[in-house]
Amino acid sequence: MQSIYSRVLLKLSGESLKGQQTSGIDTKAIDYVAPQIKLALETGVQLAIVVGGGNIWRGEDAEKQGMERSAADYAGMLATLINSLALQSALERHGVITRIQSAISIQSVAEPYIRRRAIRHLEKGRVVIFAAGTGNPYMTTDTAASLRAIEIGAELLLMAKNDVDGVYDYDPKKNPKAQRFSELSYSDILDRHLDVMDSTALTLCMENLLPINVFNVFVAKSLLDIIVGKQTGTVVRVAKSNLNTNDRGSIT
Repeated sequence: MQSIYSRVLLKLSGESLKGQQTSGIDTKAIDYVAPQIKLALETGVQLAIVVGGGNIWRGEDAEKQGMERSAADYAGMLATLINSLALQSALERHGVITRIQSAISIQSVAEPYIRRRAIRHLEKGRVVIFAAGTGNPYMTTDTAASLRAIEIGAELLLMAKNDVDGVYDYDPKKNPKAQRFSELSYSDILDRHLDVMDSTALTLCMENLLPINVFNVFVAKSLLDIIVGKQTGTVVRVAKSNLNTNDRGSIT
């Protein structure tokens, strides 16, 4: 199977890496995700990854307990680096060459984030994991994923969720009658106050016409299906009525 995209960015939440545990890294979960990524790579797509850190540390929670917010957020960046190292190890066990680039300097285990170097790694078929968010407090890893996707020229931002297979009108865990959307516009997300990503991240995608696909990474071959063009999860993009000849070629 051949990818319909040249380059994509996958956002893995920290929640997806804790699997069935209450916190930390579930090796079963991470060992499941790694071969799914390898399958996607075999289609010829270039793949970058941003990993969250919520399974280990949440800056907002630490702030509520009295910790200064900037310090709490920097601790969260270190949590994303721990997750990145674990994911890199799992990928390399499956024969996937991987590089970690960190937004904060930690040269013993990761390269500094350099856009041109990251693109060169991707062109050589390596997976690049972007760690430490944007390197700035008060910014989420969702924002980092949107920013890095735009910087490297990704054609699609993949938002991998744990136990949620798309965007719903209500929380499906609380309302069994909740309906899943197959497609939404950026404006729909904002108007309906749907929980997809933070508003800064969504605005970046909207202003740069970067499509988003929300899906459950733990559905077998769901990542592969999206890469080869099969409808999976929920797609968020510009409303078709607003398309013009200057829009990204990957938007249909």
